[in-house]
Amino acid sequence: MRGYYFFKREAVTYMPQHNTNEKFYAVERLKLVKLTGRITNISSKLGQIEYRMGYYIIGKNGRAKNKWTWGQFCPMIPKNDFNKLLSKAYKEKTILK
Repeated sequence: MRGYYFFKREAVTYMPQHNTNEKFYAVERLKLVKLTGRITNISSKLGQIEYRMGYYIIGKNGRAKNKWTWGQFCPMIPKNDFNKLLSKAYKEKTILK
């Protein structure tokens, strides 16, 4: 039997990229709320906090064309935007100290 991890999004910070209106970033704070089946990471514990960084873009092809869609690759972010995004996420308490 496969294992499944269920996370609840507790907080999110959004910020547009400074030099385009077709991309914005997201930092999410996720809390592990449920484990089922055969879990591969035995150190996973309910209540643990994890962070996810990603981005939304306006799709160019297929069903996503001209729609906001979650980016499918590792986010590339300009240095100044990265620093600003992290500062904003701390200020909004998405990232906990």
